[in-house]
Amino acid sequence: MSDLNQRIEAMHKRDVMVAWAFVIGLWFAIIFVALATWNLAPSGTARTLLLAAGAVVLLFNTAAILAMLRHYREDRDFMYGLDIKFLDEAKGRS
Repeated sequence: MSDLNQRIEAMHKRDVMVAWAFVIGLWFAIIFVALATWNLAPSGTARTLLLAAGAVVLLFNTAAILAMLRHYREDRDFMYGLDIKFLDEAKGRS
């Protein structure tokens, strides 16, 4: 594997890990807020509505991150190749 491919792979892996960390963090945050505010909801209907809304937020945000990661995987060489090129040029000018 060439040096460029290794650098692309490393950048891609790091971005995937960060994206999953954000997804996991979002899930924990939504679940924490639901539990912490459970008794503040005025009725069972309100709780159900809030849980459904939270589930929709989790579903759509998780799907969006998955779509982003798929796009990154498909165009990985082009996107990260450009990033590496500009990073190398910036280091050369310093």
